[in-house]
Amino acid sequence: MTDFTYAVDADGVATITWDVKAKSMNVMSTEGFALLDSLIDTALADAAVKGVILTSGKKDFAGGMDLNVIAQMRAGGAQAIFDGVMQMHGVLRKIERAGMDPKTKKGGKPIVAALPGTALGIGYELPLACHRIIAADNPKAKIGLPEIMVGIFPGAGGTTRLVRKMGAMMAAPFLLEGKLSDPKSAKAAGLVDEVVAPDALLTRAKEWVLSAKDADLVKPWDDKGYKMPGGAPYHPAGFMTYVGASAMILGKTMGVYPAAKALLSAAYEGALVPFDTALKIEARWFTSVLMNPSSSAMIRSLFINKEALEKGANRPKVDDQTVKRLGVIGAGMMGAGIAYVSANAGIEVVLIDASQEAAERGKAHSADLLDKGMKRGKVTAEKKAEVLGRIHATTDYAALAGCDLIVEAVFEDPKIKAEVTAKVEAAVGADCIFATNTSTLPISGLAKASARPANFIGIHFFSPVDKMNLVEIIRGKETGDVAVAKALDYVRQIRKTPIVVNDARFFYANRCIIPYINEGIRMVAEGVEPALVENAAKLVGMPLGPLQLVDETSIDLGVKIAKATRAAMGDAYPDGAVDAVLFAMADQGRLGKKANAGFYAYDAGGKREGLWEGLATQYPVAEVQPDLTTVQHRLLMAQVLEAVRALDEGVLTDIREGDVGAILGWGFAPWSGGPFSWLDIIGAARAVEICDHLTTTQGTRFTAPALLRAMADKGETFYARASGAKAA
Repeated sequence: MTDFTYAVDADGVATITWDVKAKSMNVMSTEGFALLDSLIDTALADAAVKGVILTSGKKDFAGGMDLNVIAQMRAGGAQAIFDGVMQMHGVLRKIERAGMDPKTKKGGKPIVAALPGTALGIGYELPLACHRIIAADNPKAKIGLPEIMVGIFPGAGGTTRLVRKMGAMMAAPFLLEGKLSDPKSAKAAGLVDEVVAPDALLTRAKEWVLSAKDADLVKPWDDKGYKMPGGAPYHPAGFMTYVGASAMILGKTMGVYPAAKALLSAAYEGALVPFDTALKIEARWFTSVLMNPSSSAMIRSLFINKEALEKGANRPKVDDQTVKRLGVIGAGMMGAGIAYVSANAGIEVVLIDASQEAAERGKAHSADLLDKGMKRGKVTAEKKAEVLGRIHATTDYAALAGCDLIVEAVFEDPKIKAEVTAKVEAAVGADCIFATNTSTLPISGLAKASARPANFIGIHFFSPVDKMNLVEIIRGKETGDVAVAKALDYVRQIRKTPIVVNDARFFYANRCIIPYINEGIRMVAEGVEPALVENAAKLVGMPLGPLQLVDETSIDLGVKIAKATRAAMGDAYPDGAVDAVLFAMADQGRLGKKANAGFYAYDAGGKREGLWEGLATQYPVAEVQPDLTTVQHRLLMAQVLEAVRALDEGVLTDIREGDVGAILGWGFAPWSGGPFSWLDIIGAARAVEICDHLTTTQGTRFTAPALLRAMADKGETFYARASGAKAA
């Protein structure tokens, strides 16, 4: 099968149709690029061909580059990457020049990109090289360059062309933030030239080809007298743009994301030289980024692994378990959020609470979210009515009849959960799966209240449910494969990313994030400057410092968890020093953001104003402060070692879930690809060295797990080890 087909009509218009038969969406491969190159040559050499339409045989244009190509290029080293990228530049430049005389800029053949739907990455860089971009009016389509989101940047001319097309300032959201636009928004922004009705797409493309003149084919940057929109770097306005962009990037990335800095460097340096030289500069910076282990780790975790988990990489081999009717018990913020995302995905929902007023209030949460969507133009009145029509708010458990999945989201109290379990099981069929949404209570213990423990499972949503993409599925000791498959299929239906873990205290996400918070609080008690703690976390890529995070989640919740953990662990409980700080804060009514008072100070409107000055009084800052790296190692290792222990104990069974879960669940340094990827980047031997130093200076909580020490002795990495296990 060929990725591109070629046909010429009676009017002399050639149509090159992109249609990768083995994929649901077109992706560019090395072979595909070579074939496209040859077809462009054919069109340019044929005197009977007046112009070319480049389109897709699918509902979308393209989803980007085949990541296997990027992996192959990286395996060949820097020279292979640079050569491969320059070959792409050569093909796209050939399209751009289209056979025109290099001096007169005449005699070229018009080439138009006709986009039926989504065009991302190389799927937009290719149209950028064409002489006109016409998009179908498809509201679901997304157009743009999202590469920055997975640790690279547009390296097939996208950076250079967009900056020259729009100017650095206007191009910044699309390059540095990966902003995607629907066709009409893309037209307004200048990303595409025309938007037409879907059934008129090819007709309009042909019409343009047959009417195009020589001047329509010359790109602005190839024309004499070209001036960069917004000013080049040496122009006063352009100078300020690049100074501002540099500050913005450093502020947002804290210097830990190499792709953003490389992108800006390629744009700045490229703007100082002719276009073809700028392409070489872009290729060199792209090579630099691709050789950085951060980019491969981010691609692996945020694209390859994430996609594999969403497609059911660890799903038991049982029949389809698509949810048809869902019961949600408890209409508080969690239950209301679960009801909303489910109804929004097309699932019929029965939302139950103790009173009708509470149940209706839970349903109203969906109405509020839909109203916000309407204000942004993302939701229609019909869509709102449709979604709300799927939510039946009631107090009657009999309404659960016919449900094939129940998600219980009541208070974190085993007795209340046991009562609810009994009521639900009396109302539903024997095959109905019962899921409890809990963040801390062991699933196997809660399952004792069930008459059908094989059908009992944990589904841990993160708050707020409508925004957080991760869902943690917890398998109890007696949970069966059908229950696991049902949970996975349900999470896929609501378009979130699942990880499956085995039952243990705090499961996986909370098991790792609690030590991070505790380590930050422990340092405050030791006299470490709170600002050093918070900024050290951000400078290593954490979205929130530990003190801000505990404020956001609430200090009294931390107190509750600490009391429950101490009761369960007894004398083995290790966090007394942390409790002394947490409990004192709670006793003063400083419960975090919700109380407008915590480790941070807040104004009357709840806006964070800075660290609370009273901290310095209660926990005097020591004269001698630890260095930045030591603070960062303490904060990172507090999380990472728990991830390794979870793997070693069988709570985690797949390091892909460990990495994806860490990034999506609590924002673990996305630049690193996750805790296991980070350990692979620094090496097990270096990790053990850090652990040994911290164990000596800070205590046994930093003792290197036996698994990590054994890997250091053998020179192993987690991903190579996992691949070897699969092969075996």
